[in-house]
Amino acid sequence: MTRQVPVSDDARIDAPAEHHVHEIAPAVAYQRLAIVNVVYLGVPGSAGWVLVDTGVPGSAGSIRRAAAARFGEGSRPAAIVMTHGHFDHVGALEELAGEWQVPVYAHQAERLYLDGSAAYPPADPRVGGGMMARLSRLYPRGPVDVSAWLRTLPADGGVPEMPGWRWISTPGHSPGHVSLWRTADGTLVAGDAFVTTDQESVYGAAAQPPELHGPPMYYTPDWERAEESVKRLAELPVERVVTGHGRALAGPELRAGLRRLADEFRELAVPREGRYVEEPAGAGSGREYRPPDAR
Repeated sequence: MTRQVPVSDDARIDAPAEHHVHEIAPAVAYQRLAIVNVVYLGVPGSAGWVLVDTGVPGSAGSIRRAAAARFGEGSRPAAIVMTHGHFDHVGALEELAGEWQVPVYAHQAERLYLDGSAAYPPADPRVGGGMMARLSRLYPRGPVDVSAWLRTLPADGGVPEMPGWRWISTPGHSPGHVSLWRTADGTLVAGDAFVTTDQESVYGAAAQPPELHGPPMYYTPDWERAEESVKRLAELPVERVVTGHGRALAGPELRAGLRRLADEFRELAVPREGRYVEEPAGAGSGREYRPPDAR
């Protein structure tokens, strides 16, 4: 049985817009590309915008068109920021980084999966109970190689080209996963630290009824850190969120739901059994190498 924190439609903030780009706050918009979201940060019509994540393979054209409509024909971002490097977030990364010749920023612990060095631990198709989880053994594990453009996010928590934003270390779903936070208005770009749909289910991934879930189960190799990350985000005064999967949400229901997800994470988010439930993937585990401590 699916475990989730239900959220009513009143919490949704995703009215349709041109090229299916939904503006959820000043200079913050997102676009759904198949099963995943990409985020555009920057004032429409300006040159200094930033792309967060790059969708599934084949997303480059949709991203170009949306960027042209929002920021101007032929515009390119000042930077690309990666929440993490799973296949559904790096689909257009090599193509767009090479075309645009812009820096790609990621956490130090995520670099191995973005510079061609290492593949992620295997997915766990037994968890979640849905078709998306069952198919996960077929999903690419990488790596991609954007080493020519790859940069490490600054240690001081700032995000280059994004004044007013900070990155927050939220490992668990991947070793170097980060979320992005704008203190001024409580806007959170959470990546897959938690999501707002049942990503294990084909219906959930397609219809996206609004509800809070932990990170996608089939691709989360460290549940202890995933729990710590959700608790860290639940302490923030979040007004609105866009996650890697699902609809953007806002308001009191979001905050209450995130608090409940953090408080009841073991019951609501962690699989009852699975490859990584008792032992996280890591060096020497007999699975795949994972970078050193990403805390």
